[in-house]
Order: sequence, then structure tokens, then C-alpha cells
Amino acid sequence: MNRRPTYDVDLYSNEVVVNPYPHYRAIRDLGEAVWLEQHSMWAIGRHLDARNALSAHNIFISGKGVAANNLSNGNSPGNLLASDPPLHTHLRKVVSKPLHPKALARIKPRIEASAGSLIDRLLARKSFDGILDLAQFLPISIVSEMVGLPDAGRRNMLEYAAAVFDLFGVDNTRTEAALPIVIKMRKYLSEQATRDKVLPEGWIAGLYDAVDLGLIKQEQVQTLMRDYLGPSLDTTIFAIGHLLHLFGQYPDQWKLLRQEPNRVGNAINEAIRLESPIRGFTRVLSQDYTIGGIKLFTGDRVLILYASANRDERRWDEPEKFDICRVLTDHVGFGYGIHQCVGMQLARLEMRSVLTAMIARVSKIKILGAPVYAKNNVLRGLETLPIKFSR
Repeated sequence: MNRRPTYDVDLYSNEVVVNPYPHYRAIRDLGEAVWLEQHSMWAIGRHLDARNALSAHNIFISGKGVAANNLSNGNSPGNLLASDPPLHTHLRKVVSKPLHPKALARIKPRIEASAGSLIDRLLARKSFDGILDLAQFLPISIVSEMVGLPDAGRRNMLEYAAAVFDLFGVDNTRTEAALPIVIKMRKYLSEQATRDKVLPEGWIAGLYDAVDLGLIKQEQVQTLMRDYLGPSLDTTIFAIGHLLHLFGQYPDQWKLLRQEPNRVGNAINEAIRLESPIRGFTRVLSQDYTIGGIKLFTGDRVLILYASANRDERRWDEPEKFDICRVLTDHVGFGYGIHQCVGMQLARLEMRSVLTAMIARVSKIKILGAPVYAKNNVLRGLETLPIKFSR
């Protein structure tokens, strides 16, 4: 008889979204794969099992959608996130072109200068909101411009991106509320993000160039545009917010980073591990799969919980502690395997620029009140963070 551990909790409820970690631990403790009674799908929450699943992209396929509801999965195939090789391999080459190291090197000086000016301005204030005033600044002021939407679209990008991620959840009120926003976004992209209206040097213009080169079809442009919207904004904003919050909570770690700024890259990895901006995406099994004596069947949907895997006690000592000296080579905060975040290096550049600017100027980070967590089906991040910097 097949062993089937079960967990009967709504992982997308407000209570769990705000405080998910006790539930992730319960799922890890139950087994390698756990049946989510309320969602009729499996969850994988342990680190090694999540990595193995993400590596086995031919078994845990994305082409049937990566959301937890049928409506979204029926509308998403064909984009980068919801496709399998060889289509995924081809599309990734097209979409990732402006995100290669050489392309990012050209914008690095501008991002670094903007980060320095921003920190100077915030130091002159008695207090500020770490999310609205700091974390959102670089993605909205610079990255949204690089995407190349006309001004009206850039102003709405945050709303669009949050709705796109909400649509990856189960059928709940957040998913329902997101649907009309996503419909509005698609209408906007089809009518306003046309070749003659987007910024000529922007990423979207590059998609139209790819049409001219015969790399993609005209009808694929709008679908691929969406691959630039969400990942370029919310995930990076939330990651920067987590960095601020964690260093405010761990002043000894901030002091250490200022003393040893060469640890910036590791500090970023540790923050992404501890507070992963993406909770997880689903996959569908293309064949039967046995994990730890638990048999999953062809066609089963599986939620791979990145945020749980990154706190697995089987992989890390004291996984709930923020330690910038921790050796980190295999967290899954950016995903893993062929679907690893295509904008990962851009996100790192923005986070590194902010931290480097802070190291040179900020001696103390003080959290002034309780932060407020955003409620999103897939994203984990702060909505507000009252904070103060001191020289």
C-alpha cells in the first residue's frame, strides 16, 4: 500500500501567507512528499527532494502550467515559465539577451550611482518606509524604463506584477481579484506596447527585433513581454526589503558586513535563502515518480516549496538564523535547473548596489515599528517597513 502523508491546511489562507514557516516545517516533518488535502496536489518541502524535482524537468514538467488553479494553467502555456524544452530553451535565449552580464555591465554604473544618491537622500530624513522609499526605487525608476513600456504602462507595472503572481495561487479571493487586473494588463500590452510605442532601446523592442530575425513569431511577443514584468519588479523589491529587515534585526551582522564588505554576495544569498521572495511553483508529473517510498502518479500536480526547502533542518544548521558567514552553494531561492530565474543577475546587481552604497554611509539600521507583510498567493515580502538610517 502506498504511504501518503497528508496535511489538511489551506497554504494560501491569509494566516499562512503571513506566517508560513511553521506549516512548512510540518510538511517537511511529515515526509518527502505530502498530499495537500485542501488543494488536491502534492507538496515537496525538503531541500534535497526539491532540488531533485527541479533538476528532473523532463518528469516535473512546466508545460501544463505552474499555477495551482486550472484557469491560470489553461492561459499560461507558451511563456518562459510555463514551457518545456525545446521551446523553453529557445525562448530563454531570446528573453535573456538583455540580462546577460555584458548587457548588465552597461547599466551597472547608472544603477550604482542611483543607489548612492538614494541612500544619501534617505540619511537626511528622520525616518522613511524601507519598501516604498528604498526597495521600490531602483526597480521602478530604472528597470521599468529598461523594459521599455510607455509611461502609462510603467506606472501600472507594480499592480500588474502583483496580480500576475496572485494568479498562480489556488482559486481564492486573491486569484479572483487578480484576474480583471491581468486582463487589463493584456489589453494594455496588445494596444499600447506596440512596436511604434515602446522605447526603442528597451527589452520589449528587442522582442520585436527577434521577430524580424525570424527567432520568434509576432504573436509570441505579447506573451514574452509578461516574462519581463513580474520578475523585474516584485521579487527584487521584496528581496531588498528582506535585506533591510534582516540587517535591522541582526545589527551584529550589519557591523560584520561593514567590516568585511567582500561578504556582500553571500549576504544576498543568505537573505534570499532565509526569506525567499517566491514561495514556490507547481509542476505536473509526466510519469510515475517515487520519493522516499511515496508513489506519485502521472498527471499529479506537485507544489515545490522553495521557501520551505531553504529552511530545511536536514540541510542547514540553525536554518532560521540570519548568518552572512554561512556557506551557501545550493539554496533554491532563485529556483534551480533550467527554470532558474532568468533575471537573477539583474536582481543581484540591484541588491549589491544598494548594500554597497549603504556600507559606505550607514552605520546603524533601526526598525521603527512592526512591518506589514503583503498578502500574495506566491510572493513573500513586506508591504511597509518603517526604518531609520544613521551615519
